Amino acid sequence: MVLVMMMMKLVKLVSSFLVVFLFLVNASFALYTPLDNYLIACGSSQNITFQGHTFVPDSQHSSLVFKTGNSVIAISNSSVAPFPVYQSARIFTQTAYYIFDIEQVGRHWIRLYFYPVPNSGHDLTSAAVTVVTDDFVLLSNFSFRNYNGSYMFKEYTVNVTSDTLTVTFIPSNGSAAFVNAIEVVSMPDELFFDQASALNPPAPFSGLSELAFETVYRLNIGGSLLNAQNDTLGRTWENDLKYLHVNSSVTNVSVSPSTIKYPPAVTPEVAPNWVYASAEAMGDANVANSNFNITWVFPVDPNFSYFIRVHFCDIISMSLNTLVFNLFINTDIALGSLDLSSLTNDLAVPYYKDFVSNASANSNTLTVSVGPDTMADITNATMNGLEIMKISNALKSLDGLSSVESLLPTSPSNENKVGIIVGCVVGAVAAIAVVGLCYCCLVGRNSKSTQQGRPLLSLPSLYWNSQTMTKNSTFSQKSGTASYISLASINHGRVFTFQEIQDATNKFDETLLLGVGGFGKVFKGTLEDGTNVAVKRGNPRSEQGIAEFRTEIEMLSKLRHRHLVSLIGYCDERSEMILVYECMSNGPLRSHLYGTDLPPLSWKQRLEICIGAARGLHYLHTGASQSIIHRDVKTTNILLDDNYVAKVADFGLSKTGPALDQTHVSTAVKGSFGYLDPEYFRRQQLTEKSDVYSFGVVLMEVLCTRPALNPGLPREQVNIAEWAMSWQKKGMLDQIMDQKLMGNVNPASLKKFGETAEKCLAEYGVDRPSMGDVLWNLEYALQLQETASALTEPEDSSTNHITGIQLTGLEHFDSVSMIDMGNSATDDDAEDATTSAVFSQLVNPRGR
Repeated sequence: MVLVMMMMKLVKLVSSFLVVFLFLVNASFALYTPLDNYLIACGSSQNITFQGHTFVPDSQHSSLVFKTGNSVIAISNSSVAPFPVYQSARIFTQTAYYIFDIEQVGRHWIRLYFYPVPNSGHDLTSAAVTVVTDDFVLLSNFSFRNYNGSYMFKEYTVNVTSDTLTVTFIPSNGSAAFVNAIEVVSMPDELFFDQASALNPPAPFSGLSELAFETVYRLNIGGSLLNAQNDTLGRTWENDLKYLHVNSSVTNVSVSPSTIKYPPAVTPEVAPNWVYASAEAMGDANVANSNFNITWVFPVDPNFSYFIRVHFCDIISMSLNTLVFNLFINTDIALGSLDLSSLTNDLAVPYYKDFVSNASANSNTLTVSVGPDTMADITNATMNGLEIMKISNALKSLDGLSSVESLLPTSPSNENKVGIIVGCVVGAVAAIAVVGLCYCCLVGRNSKSTQQGRPLLSLPSLYWNSQTMTKNSTFSQKSGTASYISLASINHGRVFTFQEIQDATNKFDETLLLGVGGFGKVFKGTLEDGTNVAVKRGNPRSEQGIAEFRTEIEMLSKLRHRHLVSLIGYCDERSEMILVYECMSNGPLRSHLYGTDLPPLSWKQRLEICIGAARGLHYLHTGASQSIIHRDVKTTNILLDDNYVAKVADFGLSKTGPALDQTHVSTAVKGSFGYLDPEYFRRQQLTEKSDVYSFGVVLMEVLCTRPALNPGLPREQVNIAEWAMSWQKKGMLDQIMDQKLMGNVNPASLKKFGETAEKCLAEYGVDRPSMGDVLWNLEYALQLQETASALTEPEDSSTNHITGIQLTGLEHFDSVSMIDMGNSATDDDAEDATTSAVFSQLVNPRGR
């Protein structure tokens, strides 16, 4: 009996110990409780539960002040709204604001929910909404009319430094503004630090605490969707599958979340254990070289910089020091020879790293890759999570080029203060101007005699430092500034002054904007003699700088061809990098394929455009003393003139080809994802066949009229090259062609076109044709089309479709009695028949 009682006491003691132990464990991983936690259902009359959180009506929140002017409330049927949080909305016809009392100074989440509630009495789909905080512009003139989606969720982080936070909604252009729900939630101070690692060139980046972020992408790599219920800070983590570059082959790896061992420096607030418990690793890539990279591609706004946080946790290794790999952001090595176990001293331990970068050069994408370290005898790499956030620009904006001051109305008291300040400033400036004028008059007399004999001092450059100058640097006597591009020895066309460029473009009038690329904006201009030109102005924030500027000038100054865009001149005055080209009035090929209201191109026009571009590329590869590889062939770099003649443009990334005794050029990977040669991407070995692959993507884009990459589509359709090739190999390319071409394309011509594209898109460069062969095949496809059109309707060559051709009695075709291209004939029969007609035309000049 005594023994039994002793056993019971022991059990009770152990149980008590376990309770205390579990309490301590749970306490160490307790959910973060924010001091500020506003979840507001705008316009609602009752609480709303969404993803495990309760949203309170804005009219009933005790710590919230809102000035809504003449606001109205709209309520949606629960069966219509996509989620409960979108069932109600508050609509503002004049500027309105919410003021939140802040208990915890520091970074806060600001989350906004938008859904144009139907039957609200306002056209919310067309409403132009602007949202600002005390210091930052969050949204500027947003409208659902230009948005690809029925509802929208936006997440921002702003550093709040006072005891209140004001969120203001401004109706734009006389319309209404609206919002369905708002979250303002404080976050742990240690979640974001002031510093990160900048890339290109590598350097510490500080001052993040003064900037605002907008969440653009947050991925649970290798895992499923995690919503606010699965995250201690209410974040959403989506699966990464649709962002994977499809040439990568990955294997999903996952473990129990309970196996994740958080170190002191990483908490569940950094990322939930569900994120660290799943990963992507390298699988069977089915390529000769196993050292390929796993790459994720993200469309981004190239006018902003981005905060990038990568999450790692080695859940794939069986022992320490068996996983060494590299991390790339765009083409820059962010982390080299990364051995996670040497940093964490254990497996299944989370680790993260922060970076700041821009979009890829000459592209509206940002890419993140992991791949094996070639110096280590290990062929594997992994990643668990990824966050990409847009960083506010110099105007403190996350959307557009407007500042808070330019958007918010000024109060009368502020206007008086501004008037006093302006008056003082104007008076001071006037006094300084008088003194300065007297000084200039005195100095001007003394300088006239010496000015012609020596150069003026150059202005400091935004793009280059003094180390970039060489002894061959040119000097512009007109502008009085040094040219740092060392172009004096060759005639590179006309050197424009900055004033001439401003006059030609009406001071870079935005109404003359033709487009925006990786280098900068392109404006339409008119020179003094009436010549129309295209003016490309370098963007100081662009990754493309002096190297691309110089390459473009040097390449185009020595190349002249009907199918290459001509360079008229350049301007490098006042630290500007400006290129002036002949004006291509019909713009880029892409704008005639999709995304605009321009009339569709006929099949014959598309073939002629492709032939023109192929001729330009063929000249680059063979026409110069040493071949030139374009390295960025895509539909935006094929421009059309008044007569739809195609010309290849943008030579900023071009590279001189290999010498006679070489097979390739070893160089860092540059180009645009979706068009990038997979062999070049894996091996960093550039050849003319890399251009051929990119041109194959262009051919498929011309046929299918959709982007080369579209992450919004199902995975098998994301990459046009792989998707179209699968249909081509089934002989069913006509099933995915542009619907506007249906019935107007000769089957033989389409077959030849598809075969040509298929050869261009071969996995290995050695299996791809030369551009000369591509050109010949496209011309052949055009002849097949023209012959069929001429035979079908000799009086109207605009009709390209043929269902049956009776050839008996037709001149030049006596050897053939009939070609039946109806349903009973095969594709081979069709091609053979039309081929006969083509060669008859070649024999008799009157045939064409």
